[in-house]
Amino acid sequence: MKTVRVAAYCRVSTDKEDQANSFENQQRYFLACIQRNPDWVLQNIYADEGISGTSTKKRKQFNAMIAAARAGELDLILTKEVSRFARNTLDTLAYTRELSRRGVGVLFLIDNIDTRQQDGELRLTIMSSIAQEESRKTSQRVKWGQARRMEQGVVFGGSLLGYDVQDGQITVNQEGAEIVRRIFHACLIDHKSTAVIARELREAGIPSSRGIVKWSAATVWKVLKNEKYCGDLVQKKTYTPDYLTHEKKYNRGEEAMIIIRDHHTPIIDRKTWDAVQQELARRGHPGAL
Repeated sequence: MKTVRVAAYCRVSTDKEDQANSFENQQRYFLACIQRNPDWVLQNIYADEGISGTSTKKRKQFNAMIAAARAGELDLILTKEVSRFARNTLDTLAYTRELSRRGVGVLFLIDNIDTRQQDGELRLTIMSSIAQEESRKTSQRVKWGQARRMEQGVVFGGSLLGYDVQDGQITVNQEGAEIVRRIFHACLIDHKSTAVIARELREAGIPSSRGIVKWSAATVWKVLKNEKYCGDLVQKKTYTPDYLTHEKKYNRGEEAMIIIRDHHTPIIDRKTWDAVQQELARRGHPGAL
């Protein structure tokens, strides 16, 4: 009897409540399945944690498994269902076809699909299309939910110079706020260019929001243009046009931004803010006087 070298692949959730898909549970599931087949020998169990199934690019364990198959180390791959393998129809078919050419089958246990069988690809195409459509709907639901929370004033994104953001709430960080005020004063009152301000901040050893002394004219310009400092909140400055790639793009009118005026405690009063915006418009670019 020929020995079948078997690998298992699972994509596990980071949600502690999602115990049904935990790595330990899936590992026991695969081991029990392999033990029922005496000619199967486990080579490895590959698991990616908390990574979307719509793209395989960032799934290191998935790619390691494919590399092992390409190296001739596997005969069969087990996975629970199509949605655990990939939610992108093109990826699913491309990988299973390549694996088939290399003599490696894929067995989707719950979906009862075996790519080694004649009708395997047809059934896989149908199931992967369903999985991809479910992923699209999930993406829409998540985006809709995020937009409603944004409208309620929940802040999405991380902390920045002068503000701490935690659990969707934004509060003033006094140490950082003093640096912000210094930058606005240097621009409006001292009439210094952003390049000069950046150099002075570097020379003074003052850290940016990331805790490093790496100021540039462009960095200072961004501080001066950030509407959060006058208490306003503008969200959805970027958007994700393709739920499959998750690639973000700058929102140039493709989607409506969510703007809340006087959302939080300002660091810079609105009169000063407006005057600085006029000054920046006069200068025209980050390094100008």
